[in-house]
Amino acid sequence: MDRGDDGLPIAELLDERRHLLDVAYWMLGDGRDAESVVDEAYRRWYELSDGEQERIGVPRSWLTRAVGGICLSRLAPPGRDGARPEPRRQPEEEVSGALPNVLDSLTPAERAAFVLNDVFRMAPGTVADIVGRSEPECAELAERARHSLRARRARPTTPQAHDAVARAVRRACTEEDEDLLASLLAPDATAFFDGGGKVRALVRPVHGDVQVARSMLRLLARRPGTALDTHSVNGRTGLVVRHDGRVAAVISLDIADHHVVQIWVVLNPDKLRSWNLRRS
Repeated sequence: MDRGDDGLPIAELLDERRHLLDVAYWMLGDGRDAESVVDEAYRRWYELSDGEQERIGVPRSWLTRAVGGICLSRLAPPGRDGARPEPRRQPEEEVSGALPNVLDSLTPAERAAFVLNDVFRMAPGTVADIVGRSEPECAELAERARHSLRARRARPTTPQAHDAVARAVRRACTEEDEDLLASLLAPDATAFFDGGGKVRALVRPVHGDVQVARSMLRLLARRPGTALDTHSVNGRTGLVVRHDGRVAAVISLDIADHHVVQIWVVLNPDKLRSWNLRRS
């Protein structure tokens, strides 16, 4: 990638900018701020000498780190270290604001670690580089963020009520009833898919009751040898998908007011190893 960018197809250049805008938007929650951050990142790139640019093996990764660093500085400006972000919102934003709204409850470091790890699936070393913490510290920040998001979104639900909704979700999935499944989801429901880069799962969260319902039914479409059952997942009723007797996916549900607000689908074979060892 040289100063004229004449060595790359235009589609690649546009995809790179779209990626950077996505990262900035998810971290800041505001489209105009995201544009400003990306413009600043490119300005920094073109301030590099030719030799400095040539020593950067993957310019897109360098730009992503630059965007992450600029976002962090804006989330925690001088005098507000550790303060909670307060992103402005525009109703016309084309990217769903459902999850960014919830992210407002996190500290800048937690938000960055969660977004970069869970939303964009960046390598642990890249996340650590952007956040400015060690890999174990970033993993802890991301886990703390997940816990905080679940606690904030899900009002206390009795085990019995949770179980009833989970079983209704299973019935809707096995019957491939999109309307029924959508009715069991909150309007701003979000589904996360963790493939760990080892299966071709969705890499971005899906938002909205209808969109989540469609994505889940596509994922759980009936095939010979595939079964969907309820099972205890993290202490509450969830779903387990088996294919030819082996666990292929584990699904946990966050439920509030008798509706599913978040779905966490684990498809990463490494994370499913313990499930297959116990063959429950």
